[in-house]
Amino acid sequence: MPLISLTTDFGDLYPAAMKAVILRINPAVQIIDITHSIQQAGIREGAFALYSLVRYFPHGTVHIGVVDPGVGTSRRALAIKAGPEGEEQFFVGPDNGLLIPAARCLGEIKVYEITNPEIMLKSGISATFHGRDIFAPAGAYLSKGTPIETVGPEISDFVSLDFENFGIDGSFLVGEVIFADNFGNVITNIPEEVVLKYSNFGSQIEINSRKVSFVQTYGFVGPKKPLALIGSHGFLEIAVNKGNAALQFGLKSGDQVAIKIV
Repeated sequence: MPLISLTTDFGDLYPAAMKAVILRINPAVQIIDITHSIQQAGIREGAFALYSLVRYFPHGTVHIGVVDPGVGTSRRALAIKAGPEGEEQFFVGPDNGLLIPAARCLGEIKVYEITNPEIMLKSGISATFHGRDIFAPAGAYLSKGTPIETVGPEISDFVSLDFENFGIDGSFLVGEVIFADNFGNVITNIPEEVVLKYSNFGSQIEINSRKVSFVQTYGFVGPKKPLALIGSHGFLEIAVNKGNAALQFGLKSGDQVAIKIV
């Protein structure tokens, strides 16, 4: 069964319109909602949501991502093929970096600009809802086996985005928050291998001037106690056992974090 995933900042209502368009084109497709609760215009947050999950999807999945503050402007619409031959996954969405980390984590990518009106909504294109009018139908056609080369020309000057803008400054690891989950766990862009060069489990580290225990899981500290750990995505996370680190530390997506090894 073909599979389409959806990741947006739309909340409710609008994803249903996208699903209706998809199912009119390909009634046999299965649709999975990754999330529709990305922070409004949170491109990096949406990029991380996709990046953290795509490796678990089967070959041939089409991922439609719409976090699109530039909708209706000159920003382009993209379709991407990613991964080794025979193991590809596909991505559809705006040219603002949203899709790139997830696509690149699968391997080699080929990026195409969507210009073919035959794979867009036939009743017309709204200036403000390309998720419904361009991305949903394009993704639906790809899920039916339409060759990606038919969407439009291959391009190389697409907008890029990565999570590697962390640095080491003396005894500090400096990075940023890339996601805060529903539990208030704060996920940074500092990868496991970098953290473990400078600290061991059971030690103390200092995060934005607050000392916390660096442990393997939440239950290794008492209730309501802050901690740091390596999360399931392979990045340093800040958490509070049975609490909300995002609120307690006052952190949100895009904020800088400075971790001092003590």
